[in-house]
Amino acid sequence: MLSLRPDRARVAHEVGATVRLALPLIAAQLAAVGPNFVDAVLAGHLSAHVQAAVTTAVSIWALALVSGLGMMMAVPPSVAQLDGAGRRHEVGAVFVQALWLAWGMGIVMWFLVRNATPMLDWIGVVPTLRTDVMHFLHAISWAGPALTSYFALRGLSEGLSMTRPSMYFSFGGLLILAPLGYILMYGKFGLPALGSLGSGIATATVLWLEMAGFALYVALHPAYRDLGLREGIAWPKPKMLLDLLKIGGPMAVTLLAEGGLFVAVALVIATLGETVVASHQVALSVATVAFMIPLGLSMAITVRVGNAVGRGDARGVRYAGFCGIALALCAQTVSSSVMLGIPHLLARLYTHDAAVIALAAQLMLLAGFFQFSDGIQVSSNGALRGLKDTRVPMVITLFAYWGVGMPVGWWLGFRQGLGARGMWMGLIAGLSMAAVLLFTRFWRNAFREKWRRPA
Repeated sequence: MLSLRPDRARVAHEVGATVRLALPLIAAQLAAVGPNFVDAVLAGHLSAHVQAAVTTAVSIWALALVSGLGMMMAVPPSVAQLDGAGRRHEVGAVFVQALWLAWGMGIVMWFLVRNATPMLDWIGVVPTLRTDVMHFLHAISWAGPALTSYFALRGLSEGLSMTRPSMYFSFGGLLILAPLGYILMYGKFGLPALGSLGSGIATATVLWLEMAGFALYVALHPAYRDLGLREGIAWPKPKMLLDLLKIGGPMAVTLLAEGGLFVAVALVIATLGETVVASHQVALSVATVAFMIPLGLSMAITVRVGNAVGRGDARGVRYAGFCGIALALCAQTVSSSVMLGIPHLLARLYTHDAAVIALAAQLMLLAGFFQFSDGIQVSSNGALRGLKDTRVPMVITLFAYWGVGMPVGWWLGFRQGLGARGMWMGLIAGLSMAAVLLFTRFWRNAFREKWRRPA
């Protein structure tokens, strides 16, 4: 019979190992949302027109970004399982195939982003903004292969429990983006003022620099020398690519479903007036920053669970998963307390408009309540990724977000007259459903399966 009584020493060890892995990842995720903030601030001080164009274009680019990130999420558990099994020399072959997948995905992103006009029609972007939106998208589309390759390099390093490089290069890129974007957007040092085009060029340039820097780091750092990276160089291998696609494809769909839900909610709320839209953006910005903490933890959980699977350690799988989920809940308790305790103060950091502050504070109270659901769902998903279990979680999230969250939000918001608050209650419903189902999925797998070393 399986014992449910925890070993305190092992819990302490697992918590410590997860926190050490997660802290650089949390910092990297916070830095990763920085470019959107930098682009918005630079554009906002240039003109309202450029700000609107860049904000719209960034929303479209974000959908492509999460697709590439989801696909490359196949790398950390694959590497972590091999590392846990003591087969580091086989990592190089997997990573090379991941690069082929990254380049293919990057080319697809390049094509789709450059041909986003139908999406502009669907979103209802006004004609006066379209030219500048497409200028940004055409420029940043060239960064598609760089972005996916960067995610593959991150996945390699994080799968080996080396998470600091992700932090270093994310913050390094952010430090370059601000001055470069300023120069190109405003036309300094004799250059023409390029506005939204300059923003896209600056962001694309920084993504290529981040990728090149990370690649050089991997090539030169001694910690990567026993992975067989050079020996693994080969043409695409269908079986290995298919194995990666089976893990990454569902994750790409999952992240698109979640990202698409928030885009759809924003579009629906946009029909309720400028004050409501501004309030929604303020509350969502606060919630997004808070979400980076459990997201970073979930990435660490993936590695810890993957290592345990590689060792064939069934108890280790359970300790890694449940300790990680508990850590996410602790972090979310802090986030929730801040949002519930000082919502008006947080809103005042973004605006001086009294009406926007009042509604944003109400929405932040709702965000405070869904912190727990959000923490459980993202950390449980991270644990399941460590098991390479991504297809059923994809179905769960599609159902939770689009079968529960969106319909409930629309019904409360428009049928019951609750407006933006109703849509946010729908988010609570969707995230709560995802949390219950994903946690149950991991619980059942962790206690029912006997994990073996990867073949």
